[in-house]
Parts: sequence; structure tokens; C-alpha cells
Amino acid sequence: MPSPQAQLEEVAPRASLPDIFSTVRVSQSPQLWRRALGFLGPGFLISVGYMDPGNWATDLQAGSRYGYTLLFVIMASNLLAILLQSLALKLGIATGRDLAQACRESYSKPVSIALWVIAEIAIAACDLAEVIGSAIALQLLFHIPLIIGVLITSLDVLLILLLEHRGFRYIEALVMVLIGTIAVMFGIEIAMSRPEWAPIFYHLVVPSRQMFSDPEMLYIAIGILGATVMPHNLYLHSSIVQSRSYLRTFAGKREAIRWANLDSALALMMALAVNAAILILAAAVFHKQGHYEVAEIGDAYQLLTPLLGFAGASTIFALALLASGQNSTITGTLAGQVVMEGFLDIKLPAWQRRLITRLLAIIPAVIVTALYGSNGTAKLLVLSQVVLSMQLSFAVFPLVAFTSNAKRMGPFVNARWLRATGWAAAILIAGLNAWLLVQIAHGRT
Repeated sequence: MPSPQAQLEEVAPRASLPDIFSTVRVSQSPQLWRRALGFLGPGFLISVGYMDPGNWATDLQAGSRYGYTLLFVIMASNLLAILLQSLALKLGIATGRDLAQACRESYSKPVSIALWVIAEIAIAACDLAEVIGSAIALQLLFHIPLIIGVLITSLDVLLILLLEHRGFRYIEALVMVLIGTIAVMFGIEIAMSRPEWAPIFYHLVVPSRQMFSDPEMLYIAIGILGATVMPHNLYLHSSIVQSRSYLRTFAGKREAIRWANLDSALALMMALAVNAAILILAAAVFHKQGHYEVAEIGDAYQLLTPLLGFAGASTIFALALLASGQNSTITGTLAGQVVMEGFLDIKLPAWQRRLITRLLAIIPAVIVTALYGSNGTAKLLVLSQVVLSMQLSFAVFPLVAFTSNAKRMGPFVNARWLRATGWAAAILIAGLNAWLLVQIAHGRT
């Protein structure tokens, strides 16, 4: 039987995101914290997809209608996300391939093209929510028309090119600063709202029986789950973990997987805190005072200041939304490049790849905003989450299959318990999303 090292010595494919591949140096210091610091970053880029504007409306609706009851769903969804992102980063580090490249190598050309189209639709749908979220924030803060806000948001592609030219660490730093901004803003809001901490901690760990007897509560719970695990994050994470300049040996990859998992878990716990904060804020401010139907971001903005009695409450909320939307569009653009290059194996200049992936999201947003205004954007946010639900399984099932394949993964193949957990998670997601789509088809939204 070949040694672990021999199993990993294969002909390397064209690097994923070659502009940043192995460009971030990691310390070889005997001090663990220095080595861990070198791997800190990719997980935070991924985490923004778990706190993007597409999740805000669902969290607001859950908190305003049911108080703290659905906090357990946010916790469970986050644990599921940690599992799937761990598989994605392991695939990238162990094989040197991102998820899109692995699909292209493993499946026939028609299947690969179909998966690429589905992935592009999902990324565009996710980016729609992010672009519109940023545009809504600009409108709330500066009274900028929505369509102008959409166009302004699209300029993030230029920012990515500028920062990437200086080094991928600059993009990571910007994202982490924006995440910190969101966390601080919601920390202030939570302190002002004075929530009840005992039921918060209770509902974080104990699921509500009412969820299984109340169809509307179950629908919102599935919506939270369906909007939490973003398919483009699985493609992106399997790519950007390869930006680290670790030794491409068995020992080097094993250490890289260990530190990357720590980075991912820390970042996703931050995302958990932000999502929980949105729900807690809605419960403490809206539900407590009898406003049970707050689902629109604009409605929440208008109500926060009078209900909290703090003049800057609505402004803080809008600033957090702007940071969330802009953060998510940056990572969405990078994910679009990973998917296009991985599935099609094309070679284009960086600015052309960025422009193409950006247009795929901006054009639908501009059209809907121009035709329907703010009413259309609210419906578009819901539609984007439905499209994501439809696509998610097309990323999760290949990911679990690849990481459970001993020939592909070598010594890093999933253990039996992890394989069983991965397949159970994939089936659960598919089943819940199928149920959600059936409810939508029957008009129960």
C-alpha cells in the first residue's frame, strides 16, 4: 500500500485562483499562536455569507413573530455550516483542487456544464440579496435612489482588484474590519435593547416543540436553515485556503487543515453571534412591544429609533447593513471567479474575470430595481433565498462524495463517523429545502 506521502504526490492541476495561490506566508515558529495567525483569514471571508442581507429579513421575522424561540435553529444551522466548511477546506488542502475543479475532473462535460450553470445562478441570486442590501442601506443613510445604490455597490470589483494587487491579506483585513464593524454595531443595539438573557440561553440549546406543530414557525425555521449554508461558500473556501504558503507534504497539509479548521470555526461563531443578535434585537424590541410582523429591513429601520428611544439606533442598524452588504459582495465576486475558472478551466485576465462575474449579479438587480423599485427588491430578496435552496444540494452532495473518496483524498479521507454525518447533513438539507419549495409552490409563504 502506498505511503501517505505517495498518495498525495499527483500531477498538480492548474492552481485555483492562481493570482493568490500560495502567496500568504505562514510562520514556522515553534510558537503555536504565530503559526495559527498565518492561517487566520479565509474563514472570515467565508463567514460573511452567513450574515449577509439575505439572512436579515428571516432573522427579523423570526424574532419579531416568535421572540427568542427560534434561536436554536440559528445555533443548529451554524453547527451544520462548520461541518460543511470543514469538508470544503479539507478538500482544497488535501487535493490541491477546489470544489469546482474536482467536479470538472470527476463528471462528464455535460454534467459539469450543468453544475456550472446552476452554481452561477446561485451566486447571482446570493449576490442579488447582497447588492440590494447595500443599496437599501445607502438609501436609508443618504437617501440615494435604489438603482444608483446598486450601481455604486457594483464598484466593489475595482476595490478587489486594487487590494489584491497589494496582496490577498489586504482583502482579508478589509473583510475582518467590516465584520468587526457589524459586531460592534449590534453590540451597541443589544445593549440598548436590554434583552432577557435567561430565555436567550435556554432557547439557544433547547428546540421548541411548537416548531413541529406550528406550520408557520416551521416554515420560518426552514427558511433560516436554507439561507444559512451558502453554496458559493463551499466553492470559495476550498479555493482560498490554498492561498497559504504551507508545505505541500502530508505533514504540512495535516497542519494546514488543523489551523484552517480553527480559523473557520472562530469565524463562523462570529457569524452565529451576528445572526443571533439580529433575532435577539427583533425579539427584545419588536416582539416585546407587540410588533409581530416586522420582516422588511426598511420597517425595522423606521421602528428602531422610536421604540428604543435612542436617536442613533436606526443609523447604527443601517451602517451594519451597509457593512454586511459590501462585505458579502466582495466574497461573492471572488466565488464567481472560482466557479467560472474551476468548471470551465478558462484563462482570462483578472479584471475580465471579475467584470464578468460582477455583471451576472448586477444586471438582474438593476432591471428589477428599475422596474419595481423598493417593492420589487423586497420580493427579490425572498426569491434569491429560494434559488439558493434549490442549488445547495448540487454543491453539498459532490463535496461529501469527494471527501469520502479514499482514492481522491488519500490519508485525509473522511472517517466513518464523519462520512455518515456528512451524508446525513446532505440528506437533511435536501429534504428540508424540498419541503420548503413544496410550501412555496402551494402558496404557503
